[in-house]
Amino acid sequence: MAVPRCNTSKARTRRRRSINMKLVAPAIVSCNNCGNTVMLHRVCTKCGFYRGRQVLTPATNA
Repeated sequence: MAVPRCNTSKARTRRRRSINMKLVAPAIVSCNNCGNTVMLHRVCTKCGFYRGRQVLTPATNA
């Protein structure tokens, strides 16, 4: 069985992990109907529109 000659240093290990484990920010766009910020491919929670169609009836806070 192959055995590594030297230990991998903490800096080298952490550098490799930091490159491969980056967090990606979600894509946020504005709603075409009301202008509310919404994640891509999601129904707008404020007005209930998705791709120009009324999909949900939004709940009113009364």
